[in-house]
Amino acid sequence: MNMVSPKTAAEEALGVSLPHRRMEEWKWTDLRRLITTPYGKAEAKASVREVDRLIAAAPLAGVKAGRIVFVNGELDAARSNVPSRPSNALIVSPDDSVVEISNRLQAQGITLTLDGNTDTPIEILHITTDATPRAIAVRHTFEVTAGASATIVETFLGEGDYLSTAVVNIAIGEGARFDRIKVEAESAKATHLAHTIVTLGKNAVLRDFTITSGAALNRQNGTYTFAGQGADAKVSGSYLLQAEQHADTRLVIDHAVPHCTSRELFKVVMDGHSRGIFQGKVIVRPNAQKTDGKQSSHALLLSETAEFDAKPELEIYADDVVCGHGATSGDLDHDHLFYLMSRGIPKAEARSLLVAAFVGEAIETVDHEGIREALLAFAQERLSS
Repeated sequence: MNMVSPKTAAEEALGVSLPHRRMEEWKWTDLRRLITTPYGKAEAKASVREVDRLIAAAPLAGVKAGRIVFVNGELDAARSNVPSRPSNALIVSPDDSVVEISNRLQAQGITLTLDGNTDTPIEILHITTDATPRAIAVRHTFEVTAGASATIVETFLGEGDYLSTAVVNIAIGEGARFDRIKVEAESAKATHLAHTIVTLGKNAVLRDFTITSGAALNRQNGTYTFAGQGADAKVSGSYLLQAEQHADTRLVIDHAVPHCTSRELFKVVMDGHSRGIFQGKVIVRPNAQKTDGKQSSHALLLSETAEFDAKPELEIYADDVVCGHGATSGDLDHDHLFYLMSRGIPKAEARSLLVAAFVGEAIETVDHEGIREALLAFAQERLSS
């Protein structure tokens, strides 16, 4: 007789069945066990002072950019200086628990059509203020038209105990370029769940970087589909984890057409009892000849109690391809540490320099100089705390 487990308090509050460790894709991040607070959708009023304080403290506050601000999941038009179209359209996406939660919470969001070419990035700043534990959801759609280029930054930060869910659909047109940077700097008590769904057209270029440093529990999914030949995608990221933080990234790169290139690079730094997970799957469809797909993940363990799990996968149905993967984990190079200390650099500073250099390889994939410098400064500050 099949016994159906009763829903947990958290599942009842969200109106969904949360994934658990018996599901292969979620075996390291058992949301049914890890999410215990019954997060419901609740309004939270924020004072002008606390919102302005959080905006001023944002990692990219000093970068010149257009900004769209969401406060507690709702668009703050008064603080936003880029025209945007509010959207509650249903996201077309893979069957996924994160998307289901977003739909249940009736997520608000925006739709941006990006055309032409501009050097000025647009930052979508998501701020959550301290209040009763609650669930917040946003859902955005970005369309980069043929031949256009654009840079979008998604920043998440807040205070208190809350569940943050973000779903983003991105369509990159023929010959277009899209640079996407995500900064996850949520509250130390927060849970962050996200799913990004990207479609690349013919000769499209994607540069996608995520820095993960906040939230007690973090799960980010990405689905990237090559729909046009000649497209090129680089997806990279860094974890900066400490204490009991848990971060899990699962990417699926789907080469559905020939002559496309993909690269994945993740540099993970963990201290304390933190745990980092990277799951990357590259799929090469039967007719996707001349595919070039590679992925790599590298973890730096700064304590004996930190843990890193990697699951690289290649699912190849074509025979004329170049694909590969690699994963490493280990401590700091003690020879390098000794060299710096022998030059008069204190041990703590030498250690910080080596860790920053390790993370910097992934951050250097960000093309925009101002954003790249701000991210490097943010990472150094985080690593020294």
